Amino acid sequence: MKTIVSLMLFGLLSACSVSNLPGNLSRSMMNQDDPAIVAAGAPAYLLLLDALILTYPDNEDFLLAGSRLYGAYAGVFAQDPDQAKRMADKAIGYARRALCEYDEDACILIDGPQDQILPGLQEDYDADDIAVFYAMAAAWAGWIQANSDDWNAIAQLGKVKILMQWVATQDPGYDHATVQVYLGVLETQLPPSLGGKPELGREYFERAISMTQGENLMAKVLYAKQYARLMFEQALHDRLLQEALDADPHSEGLTLINRLAQRQAAVLLAESPDYFE
Repeated sequence: MKTIVSLMLFGLLSACSVSNLPGNLSRSMMNQDDPAIVAAGAPAYLLLLDALILTYPDNEDFLLAGSRLYGAYAGVFAQDPDQAKRMADKAIGYARRALCEYDEDACILIDGPQDQILPGLQEDYDADDIAVFYAMAAAWAGWIQANSDDWNAIAQLGKVKILMQWVATQDPGYDHATVQVYLGVLETQLPPSLGGKPELGREYFERAISMTQGENLMAKVLYAKQYARLMFEQALHDRLLQEALDADPHSEGLTLINRLAQRQAAVLLAESPDYFE
């Protein structure tokens, strides 16, 4: 087995230049039809990216790729909460290093007072800078989710929301409109009585669906899970989940996440009668 893995990695490295490897890895995973294959192969990819980062510690592309993969593993494939926390720690650590390599002032900005982040972004950064800020926000959101039992972590959600909102103003459809999905989730964490803004969250989810012509199936699944369940709208909940299950999951850059969305949709739909009784 070790020989097979070694040959696979050798072939992977031979097929493309090292500089192209992170992007090619990410694309191959996101277009994979079988989540089980990704789950089985991800540890090898993680070790490979760790090795590349050790070799090229200042390379932003490698750091961002490492952050994305560790974050995805923490959120989807981690075997237990402790492993999820360790993976999320690695993801946010790589994202922060990438941000600091990109612009040291950006690190200072996100560490500063929350009310100064948006003015700083608006004054000093533009659409050319969104990739690294989005990666930081996504890793941060995943880290908070993995540490949801820690109120100090939850208290940082406001900064994540500001970063995501700024990205959305620069490019509303960024990352297959996943930036809109993040914002939808952030606004539907709480009911209105506790300060949540579910109707605003609904707008974000619907915008993501519209922008991708319904091809981002996770937008529909999280719309059902976060909004329809919160507002106790079973008809909307079941319709969204059934649409996700009936859709063709194959779409450039979305196939893997769509397969995962369909897997989650099947579970949520099966639970619907009991949840809404």
